[in-house]
Amino acid sequence: MSLLADLLSTLFDRRYVFMGKQDERPLSELCTALMSSQGDISGAAIAHQILDGYATSDLAGKRVFFEFLNSEMDIDPSELERVVAAYKSEKSEENYRELVIAAEPKRQELARRLNQVPGATHQLVHMRKDLLGLLKEQPDLARTDLDLLHLFNSWFNRGFLVLRPISWESPAQILEKIIAYEAVHAIDSWDDLRRRLQPEDRRCFAFFHPSLPDEPLIFVEVALTKGIPASIQGVLGKERSIVPVEDVDTAVFYSISNCQGGLAGVSFGNSLIKQVVQDLSRELEQLNTFVTLSPLPTFCTWATKEEIDLPESDEALEELAASYLLEAKRKDNIPFDPVARFHLYNGALVHDVHANADTSENGRKQSAGVMVNYLYDLKKISQNHEVFANQKEIVASKRVQALAKAGSGQVSSPPKTAPS
Repeated sequence: MSLLADLLSTLFDRRYVFMGKQDERPLSELCTALMSSQGDISGAAIAHQILDGYATSDLAGKRVFFEFLNSEMDIDPSELERVVAAYKSEKSEENYRELVIAAEPKRQELARRLNQVPGATHQLVHMRKDLLGLLKEQPDLARTDLDLLHLFNSWFNRGFLVLRPISWESPAQILEKIIAYEAVHAIDSWDDLRRRLQPEDRRCFAFFHPSLPDEPLIFVEVALTKGIPASIQGVLGKERSIVPVEDVDTAVFYSISNCQGGLAGVSFGNSLIKQVVQDLSRELEQLNTFVTLSPLPTFCTWATKEEIDLPESDEALEELAASYLLEAKRKDNIPFDPVARFHLYNGALVHDVHANADTSENGRKQSAGVMVNYLYDLKKISQNHEVFANQKEIVASKRVQALAKAGSGQVSSPPKTAPS
């Protein structure tokens, strides 16, 4: 797998060097020129100048660029009506071709042409990150965002992704990005990173794309343990005892971090977990439990919103957390907690909750120190996924159900759970 990744990196990691005269036309005119260009060389030169021009623009210039894409490169409703009528009248090949062309916004083809420049994929991902930052003030730009997301879902589908193990021997530029992108439990030093990567009972895996060979898209950190841990302190403690690899029986996914803000909405986590489970199962046949140790990032926010005082006793706090996980829902009747939504949709079940499991400042602030184990029972993943996706029922262990029942008086809506 590593050799394949290196070969793909060599193949795709080429830098475009523009040697022509800089074109001073506005980005909108350059985009129009690119759409009318027929030659590969001239098209690549224009694409390069658009990308460079966008990258050097200030926020106001970027906003103008997106407004241009949103309005001037949108679908033409009148033309679409005409071709729909023609296709309805006669379902010929020509009419279908015209319908497909008219139904696609021009900005999608523009993005494809921009992407012909080596290195452009990463620039387009950054471009969407900027766009996402503008949507709150200009929600109408969501049309352009939907088009970029549509393209990225194709460009970054599982078939193009390469899974690489990350170890202490990985290139420094990759390790630096693991430190920078860690989103769950901050890595505060190189020694901290070494403790997460070097011991025999630790693993880390990341997805890469051939067009971004040095940029992880998402990575997961794994602790190999004997038994299911009840706190992150026990997993990441400086003085912890290393478990001999022949004694481990559990793989604990304790941190999953998305690395590219511009790829928000493109699903990687489900494929990543499934692939890592398969790889670890082949490497260590004695592994029989695959579980997470996850935060409840919106628990305290929810409690404040519901005007619920967090209990001081650990038992009561675990009861309230279990009620939150099983009963707190959005308007669409799926869990309020984003991490719960992710793992439940992937086919996990709520296995256990633990008070004082994350005593860090962030853990206290977001989750009141509570963490949860989501269990990936390999024999029931598909069944659990179907129950959650189709019936919006949460599969939970009997212990969690009992805790939730004890704490349900503080949560208004009744629980909807399926037995584990």
